Amino acid sequence: MSLDALRGFDMFWIIGADVIMRGLRGMSDSWLADKLATQFEHAKWDGFRFNDLIFPLFVFIVGVSAVFSLSRIIEREGRAAAIARIVRRSVLLFALGLFSSGGFANTWPNMRLMGVLNQIALGYLFTGLLFCFLRARGLVAACVLILGGYWAMMTFVPFPDVRPTSETKFIGKENGFTNVAQLNLSSTNLIRGTFIKGVNLANYVDQKYLPGRKYDGTWDPEGPLSVLGVVGSCLLGVLAGLLLKNPTVTDQRKVTWLVGLGIAGVALGWLWGVQFPVIKKIWTSSYVLVAGGYSAILLGVFYLIVDVWKKQKWCQPFVWIGMNAITVYVGGGIIGFRGIATKLAGGDLQYFLNTHVTRGFGDAVISLVGLLLAIGFCRFLYKRKIFLRL
Repeated sequence: MSLDALRGFDMFWIIGADVIMRGLRGMSDSWLADKLATQFEHAKWDGFRFNDLIFPLFVFIVGVSAVFSLSRIIEREGRAAAIARIVRRSVLLFALGLFSSGGFANTWPNMRLMGVLNQIALGYLFTGLLFCFLRARGLVAACVLILGGYWAMMTFVPFPDVRPTSETKFIGKENGFTNVAQLNLSSTNLIRGTFIKGVNLANYVDQKYLPGRKYDGTWDPEGPLSVLGVVGSCLLGVLAGLLLKNPTVTDQRKVTWLVGLGIAGVALGWLWGVQFPVIKKIWTSSYVLVAGGYSAILLGVFYLIVDVWKKQKWCQPFVWIGMNAITVYVGGGIIGFRGIATKLAGGDLQYFLNTHVTRGFGDAVISLVGLLLAIGFCRFLYKRKIFLRL
């Protein structure tokens, strides 16, 4: 239950709670409101805020869940059945990612091929296959090799400096998207070991080889090379799942290991970040360790409270959300909870609250209503035992 609750806690912020927290800045000029709101915004490039934990925490949980689901399939039906499930689920999740990013609403090349769900699909695919063929020590070695290999590639592999020259002309708008300056792809000036926004190996791979629309113009924060970091995050979740599944370790020891290794991961990640900065948008190896460390700590705390101490009533709404996480994520884009909330609490009511209570309060109420609608949707599915699985 703690795993479902933690997944729901993570999705709670994704489906609207983060908007409410960012709205604090509009309702108050206090130092505390500003600092809290800042934590629910992504770091502009390097650095780490609470909002930068939400995506890797979900990936970490995917890894933990895979241990239980895939182990059960391997025991009952064999490895081939587990591999078939991994491939099928990855393909469906990738297709959902394409749909979530706009699908065929835009003409090529203004379709986006990579996104949040696409990265989760690829991370689950490679991590799941590794789990099917490797034991615990092999998975640890694979995680170390992937994170170390990604660091070596980003640090030592040379690539052309394709930044636009002063003579480069800007392209206009096409199909609603603004194209940025044309890159100098003919550049022969090789550079290496840089981690500047737009000027690093991961972003160069996006610029040169990733077709379609890029989220940030010439590169994508969910680009193909950063999938290595995503796999690393998922593998950390697998290792945590193996610990939870181990019957020879007591519950208290599991909590101690999760929290202790989590603290060590955060410390090691920030230390590594001195040379290989903690950057979410290219999912650096140091970022994997920092985010994975915090994820392990949260898992340990949730496991202690929910499964060991059996204090479970407080987290029931999180369980509703966590049992249908992908459903509410994709469904939110289709149903439009905020749009419905605006119809219920917008207009004159929003204006009255903003002008007669405090500025921004009406906007916060709309966000809160949208969040409650999303939670109510999850409760509806849960009470009727409707769990949409891929």
